[in-house]
Amino acid sequence: MTTYSLLILPGDGIGPEVMAEVRKVVGWFQTNRGLNFDVSEDLVGGAAYDKHGTPLADETMARAQAADAVLLGAVGGQKYDDLDFSVKPERGLLRLRKEMDLFANLRPAQCFDALADFSSLKREVVAGLDILIVRELTSGIYFGQPRGISEDHTPGNEGGRVGINTQRYTSGEIRRVARSAFELARKRGNRVCSMEKANVMESGILWREEVQWVHDNEYPDVELSHMYADNGAMQLVRNPRQFDVIVTDNLFGDILSDAAAMLTGSLGMLPSASLGAPMENGRPKALYEPVHGSAPDIAGQGLANPIACILSFAMCLRYSFGLGAEADMLEKAVETVLAQGVRTADLMGPEGGTPVSTGQMGDHIVAALSAL
Repeated sequence: MTTYSLLILPGDGIGPEVMAEVRKVVGWFQTNRGLNFDVSEDLVGGAAYDKHGTPLADETMARAQAADAVLLGAVGGQKYDDLDFSVKPERGLLRLRKEMDLFANLRPAQCFDALADFSSLKREVVAGLDILIVRELTSGIYFGQPRGISEDHTPGNEGGRVGINTQRYTSGEIRRVARSAFELARKRGNRVCSMEKANVMESGILWREEVQWVHDNEYPDVELSHMYADNGAMQLVRNPRQFDVIVTDNLFGDILSDAAAMLTGSLGMLPSASLGAPMENGRPKALYEPVHGSAPDIAGQGLANPIACILSFAMCLRYSFGLGAEADMLEKAVETVLAQGVRTADLMGPEGGTPVSTGQMGDHIVAALSAL
């Protein structure tokens, strides 16, 4: 029997609560589908700082490198706001992404029919929405050098300082994330839209040319279009269903994926995956996490929505373990529960519903799995 190794990093705030519901789902698949998961757990973020004085211990980093997949809850909280930048909880997550070389961030934006009225857009605009944003994650302006804040006493510069961040991409960095987007598109609607600012940025020109090269030489069967990122933002709120897979750089991907997130109605519904190169066993380096933050204001109250974390595990089943049927089953169970009107606090609207706690939502999803 194949054994799938999974490292769980619950993190801070509501992270441990939502991850407890994922453990229920993992247990169901082990008991009812004959899957064998080797599950271990460790600390990240503020929880790791409290114990080790660092947001990610070296031993934890080594365990993440060795695992088939890492599932993370959330990091951060107000109690850590005054820490030095180098040891803030978020540095643990960034270290995982960087050292695992997780260059492709996958952010699906799917609008379940039962939640279409929760979107900030009209139902007829978002109903049936199912798009995937592929964001380059390890390069671009967030990592480019030179960077920093320094003195600049150029005449006319009131205040005497300058802040610098460098947008930098290589052909190889662009091509590898483009390949990820094209591969994913082949399994969906077979369409990719690449977004950049080639009209004003040399890095955008390179981005467009390299994505086009990958298409022409390796994926001519996939439909490719190009769009300026600012127009892409407008199109996401005008007609989001025109897109299938969007591929873009680190900065624009950060902005566009958050815009797409709100089309679905709640951050508590949004999973993500960050993928790297294949390991020796053929599975990609992988980190899965919900898009929402640690929400320390509701931690420990049973108010958190665990669906984003559960759907992150569905992405893990699909992309790391090749278990597409099981991923479909889990997503169907979530859809079924929502259609029944079961709601955590963030999903309670004017039409009402059955209010449930974090744990009860997990129980309902497990029950729906058993009924399928």
